[in-house]
Amino acid sequence: MNREKSSPLGLYTIGIAALFLLGFLLLIVFGAQVYSDAVSGQDENSQSRALRSYLINCTQTAAAEDVTVEDGAESRVLVIRDSGTAYGLRIFLHEGQLVEYYGRLDAQPDPEQAQPVAETSVFTVEQIDEDVYAVTTDAGRSLLHAGGTGTGEGGDTR
Repeated sequence: MNREKSSPLGLYTIGIAALFLLGFLLLIVFGAQVYSDAVSGQDENSQSRALRSYLINCTQTAAAEDVTVEDGAESRVLVIRDSGTAYGLRIFLHEGQLVEYYGRLDAQPDPEQAQPVAETSVFTVEQIDEDVYAVTTDAGRSLLHAGGTGTGEGGDTR
């Protein structure tokens, strides 16, 4: 009678195949995590740029005398008056959102009626010169020039 002898070659083959499969699965998991981090960073960067661009565009078409800063309930309020009218745009922080409110400037703005612009926990506005304002948000610090251009400084550049 012939006895079958078990060969360790079959076990080695299965072990190597399992090792390659495990390595492949780990590569997929780590690659997906790296991709997710890259997309998240790109999204944060896009939001930051959009917020800065929005603030710059709001002030660059206004004349220097039409841009002012007022004190608000939660933060300072950037006021951009429509030339020759009693209406204007107010940009301010409300419940963790940067919002814009367009209406009569002699009336109090209703934050519930304001349109959200972006999420930010910080919104400070300071007048640096007659027509230059420094605005700081979570996106970084932007210098705004009424009737001109603005520049962004700092912020996350991932």
